[in-house]
Amino acid sequence: MSTKVETFVQIKDSRWLTALPGVEGLCQQAAAAAWHATLSEEDTYEATIVLADDNFIAQLNHDFRQQNKPTNVLSFPTDEAARLVPEGVKETPSLGDVVIAFETTQSEAPDDLADHLGHLVVHGCLHLLGYDHEADGEAANMETLEIKILAGLGITDPYLEITNN
Repeated sequence: MSTKVETFVQIKDSRWLTALPGVEGLCQQAAAAAWHATLSEEDTYEATIVLADDNFIAQLNHDFRQQNKPTNVLSFPTDEAARLVPEGVKETPSLGDVVIAFETTQSEAPDDLADHLGHLVVHGCLHLLGYDHEADGEAANMETLEIKILAGLGITDPYLEITNN
């Protein structure tokens, strides 16, 4: 038996489809790599990736983080109690939602939107699983895991560019 997370991709901004015609598959592949690297073989969940625009994510950022600006990715993990499904109920527990903004993501990676999106999907999925980067030790652990997952997808370490600048 293997980890099974049904990953739904909801496209709220059609520019994602124009810029990356295979965007749904790309998101599902990146999410699957994150799930495979972190979840046990018995786990069965679902999660949603929402591909939106800056206006949509700016409103979420304002409502949930009191930040009056767009950001590249927001994650909304389902709390652990909500993941517990009573025995006999045929409902798959949700890990939560990852929301990614088109304009911000595109402006951060004009040359390789696909790889940057893959990184943001992995990053967001790890947040759904409780990984964080608020403290230095947590950030190092999360970045190390991201780099490993991304390497498996053929994506270069996104933190190299940050540390080399």
